[in-house]
Amino acid sequence: MTLEEQKQIAIDNYVNLMRIKACQTSENKELDRQLEIARIKLSTFSNRPVEAGSHVLKYVYRNEENIMSETFTGKVWTLGDDIDTDIIIPTEYLALKTVQDMAPYAFSPLRPELAAQIQPGDVIVAGKNFGCGSSREQAPEIIKALSVRCVIARSFARIFFRNAINNGLLLIENSDLRDAVTEGDTIEVCVGEKIVHKDREFPIASLPQNLMDILNAGGLVKAMRRLNGLEG
Repeated sequence: MTLEEQKQIAIDNYVNLMRIKACQTSENKELDRQLEIARIKLSTFSNRPVEAGSHVLKYVYRNEENIMSETFTGKVWTLGDDIDTDIIIPTEYLALKTVQDMAPYAFSPLRPELAAQIQPGDVIVAGKNFGCGSSREQAPEIIKALSVRCVIARSFARIFFRNAINNGLLLIENSDLRDAVTEGDTIEVCVGEKIVHKDREFPIASLPQNLMDILNAGGLVKAMRRLNGLEG
């Protein structure tokens, strides 16, 4: 095995462990131990030690455009609390062949006209617990198929959040924006920093770098393909 192959295996191992850690909701000492071993191993291939908690995908994407670190504007579509996955895409449409076939029926139990009205680059602003209900992966896939730029909500269901990141859909939590906007308003989003609406700023937290790297790649599958040299 060549030195470069050994280095790639070390990167893969560290990144996969970082992905697992990002999804953990409680302390996992065994995972932390494995991460430390992987970090030390990776440091042997670097000119300087890899710091604990650093994100190796930075090395992999150093020549890629960071498409999520930007400012953009979007028209707002508003939704309420507890928008579950059965509202996002009802069960009866899951039998259709493709996500594109399902997309016209998005949000149809609540607002049958909404999918046709949403335009590329628009933003959904919702209440608490967005994406609750079943864990169907088609829910974030369909929102992305509608070319929604991001979803902003007071909070997201845990599994939906993970599925959305894995499909390259940007999610932003903010507790105050929903009450401040009216459907049809335009907002400006500075990713990882703030949302601006009518000269009022709403601070937002930044996502961990490893999740941003997945978003920048367009989703988990694309991120792993690039990481393993399967895409240019």
